[in-house]
Amino acid sequence: MKIFSVNKRAGFDYEILETFEAGMELKGFEVKSIASGRVNTTGSYAIIRGGEAWIVNLDIPPYQPQNTPEGYDPKRTRKLLLQKKEIEHLIGRTKEKGLTIVPMKMYNKNSKIKIELGLGRSKKKYDKREVIKKRETEREIRRGL
Repeated sequence: MKIFSVNKRAGFDYEILETFEAGMELKGFEVKSIASGRVNTTGSYAIIRGGEAWIVNLDIPPYQPQNTPEGYDPKRTRKLLLQKKEIEHLIGRTKEKGLTIVPMKMYNKNSKIKIELGLGRSKKKYDKREVIKKRETEREIRRGL
């Protein structure tokens, strides 16, 4: 399993409650671009619309800019491939206040590109400060040893 992209910001900004694995509808040159590691998951999120899951603001730049079809939008909305039960579960959970579906990482599984989605609640500012303090104290302890 090769990991193409990790959204470190999601782990810092959100408290992840559940994770899901989903496929995506992609074009051929988008697959090549992802395989070469040219994908940015920061700032993207998933929504449920019309009984289907969609990922918004996922940035996949063209593999070869000269050969890219005219009018290609690298941040277009892409369809996520999830089972009906998972979509229904996500619909119920996202109706709760403050829950968001964020991409955690993108990877290769059985020669298919998968994306791990996390159902998360946004952290407060003081929670983020606490995480930073813990990280710094652990770093100091490691330096002392």
